[in-house]
Amino acid sequence: MHCLLVLTSVLVALCCSIGSVDSSAYDKIVSHSRIRARKEGPNVCAMQRVLGTNKKYFSTCRNWYKGSICGKKTEVLYECCPGYMKLEGMRGCPAVAPIDHVYGTLGLVKATTTQQYSDVSKLRAEIEGKGSFTMFAPSNEAWDQLDPEMRSALVSNVNIELYNALHFHMVNRRLLTKDMKDSLSVTSMYNDQGLYFNHYSNGIVTVNCARIIHGNQVATNGVVHVIDRVISAVGNTIKDHLEIDDDLISFSTAALASGLMDKLGQPGHYTVFAPTNEAFEKLSPGYLERIMNDKDVIAALVNYHLLNSVQCGEAIMAGSVHETAEGSNIEIGCDGNTLTVNGIKMVLKKDIVATNGVIHLIDEVLVPNSAKEVMELVGESQTKFSDMVSELGLAAALGPKTEYTLLAPVNDAFTDEVMSTDHSLLRSILEEHILKLKITLSELYNGQLLETLAGKLLRVFIYRTAVCIENACMMRGSREGSNGALHVMNTLIKPADQTMHERLVSDGRFKIFLSLMETAGLEDVLKQEGSYTVFAPTDDAFDGLTRDDFDLLKSDLNALRTILLYHLSNGIFINGGLQGGVTNLLRSLQGTNLQVLSVNNSIHVNSVAVPDSDLMATNGVIHVVRTVLYPADLPVGRQDLFLLLKKLIRYITIKFVSGYTYTEIPLTFISKFTSYQDFSLGCLNIGMPAFTEKGEGKPSEVIRYETWTTERDGDQGLKVTIS
Repeated sequence: MHCLLVLTSVLVALCCSIGSVDSSAYDKIVSHSRIRARKEGPNVCAMQRVLGTNKKYFSTCRNWYKGSICGKKTEVLYECCPGYMKLEGMRGCPAVAPIDHVYGTLGLVKATTTQQYSDVSKLRAEIEGKGSFTMFAPSNEAWDQLDPEMRSALVSNVNIELYNALHFHMVNRRLLTKDMKDSLSVTSMYNDQGLYFNHYSNGIVTVNCARIIHGNQVATNGVVHVIDRVISAVGNTIKDHLEIDDDLISFSTAALASGLMDKLGQPGHYTVFAPTNEAFEKLSPGYLERIMNDKDVIAALVNYHLLNSVQCGEAIMAGSVHETAEGSNIEIGCDGNTLTVNGIKMVLKKDIVATNGVIHLIDEVLVPNSAKEVMELVGESQTKFSDMVSELGLAAALGPKTEYTLLAPVNDAFTDEVMSTDHSLLRSILEEHILKLKITLSELYNGQLLETLAGKLLRVFIYRTAVCIENACMMRGSREGSNGALHVMNTLIKPADQTMHERLVSDGRFKIFLSLMETAGLEDVLKQEGSYTVFAPTDDAFDGLTRDDFDLLKSDLNALRTILLYHLSNGIFINGGLQGGVTNLLRSLQGTNLQVLSVNNSIHVNSVAVPDSDLMATNGVIHVVRTVLYPADLPVGRQDLFLLLKKLIRYITIKFVSGYTYTEIPLTFISKFTSYQDFSLGCLNIGMPAFTEKGEGKPSEVIRYETWTTERDGDQGLKVTIS
């Protein structure tokens, strides 16, 4: 007896040391269960049992804190970890469990039905004798769940059928769970039939999709693993199953039409969610006919039912996302004993094991976006848009053979004012939300121009946390269909048809700002091509200023330009493109930063509210402010100007530094600009045009020379205007 205990200790220590060197997911979960139960004493594991069932699992972090498995509440049990046992009067499981041959170990792990069947089938002598075996022993409950007719057939012919069935549960070498690598296949002891293993990251280990519920029970001549079901020999591929199952004729036909059937007959590791014939009958005849006649679409549909990995039902303990062979994701979850796909109970039968994977029968056809036309991608939040596209006769232009992209605004964008618009104008608005070609989210870039069905060009703006088209930004939910793409927009797109100057003039609220821009020689910034953001002060911002005040403001050109250019920034920054809740720094044309904050769809610049934003122009965007902005760290050096700015700007405290002067800001951002240089005037015809030449004597630009006098010393200089 002493020698047996020593041998037991050595074997258990050997197995544990090997496991620690090459730890598997199963081993890690057992270790986690030990940690959870450490207060109960040595070698105790925390188990979670699903209430109302006998299903027990080693605890994982996720299941422990959720207190549920497959959506069902669990209770915590404390049991001896594999290889240990209790001693009367002592805490935990301080003793190493006795070791026996495989036959005896079946009794120790309470697989008594398998032990009994080993006896009556004459297998006992083999598993008591010399050799090294691994037995996957069905639990007593597993035998009770076996189909009665099948069980009767086995026990009525114990010397052949039952003996062969038990041999199929055996391998003629020792395999611990750490040896059962994911996707491993080994030959069983029955007719060289294969056993197929999967080792999942959650610690679940399966053999032919049967879960190991009590693993690594070391024996003197091998090891015993208790499994949760009786497994049967596997000889068919997934293709074979599809071809012989009368309930899968429709899916088999689709797989053939897609050219994917042969793949399902080749070696691999696949999971197929196979819709039944009744599932296909739920599809509209028109849709079914259309997809069956389009090889790309039917291939997308079939591939959406296929995973390039084996997902056995017993390995799924909570929802997890998997990429399909089609490229998009599905979520596989569970609700009690039932599998779910994308959150829906649709699995009629699970774990049909094949030599190259597993099949789950489902009662719904899974239709990916890539197997839908673009109009079929419209979700519940864009129904007003799709309804109006149909009502206003635009759907005819969006046929299955036409590639296009929908920029679909959410329902809230269609206010009562919009819905009451004349139908012809409303149709034009909708046409501005349909692009003439397929553009996916990944193909968009900043500055890109997109042509609409109406022939207008829309600009793309890429920001750190947003992708926007004109004034509208994309929301989550972009989808790609068989003939195009759909992007969900947060508001109606309003294409620009005026420059910033034209828009400010036509608005009527910015007369003073425009007058000052003209005086400062900055008017061309608002007119020329480019991409600018303007925080434009309304006439109200200048309330209380007298004519003398305006004359004073205009008297210092550098000061005026400094103030005005602080209201402009390079680049188009719309409200939706600003990162919400944090300060966005926009470098002004004056040189210092504007601090812009967007919260709850409202903009503040330098803490000043922006009551009206996103006035789109062909060369920029206008945001309206009701006060003049000024750089907080920039002092004023003249007392009269200081008093004027204090009256004009109240949101900050302006500093006075006697003698400070504003520096000249180079107007290099104006495409048609005037530069000043000193020249000798001896050989120039003042006031007359002159031509510079560019190749073969052809004039390339016209330069007109005029005299001017500097204020500082009276020296003559030259004013050069390039046109």
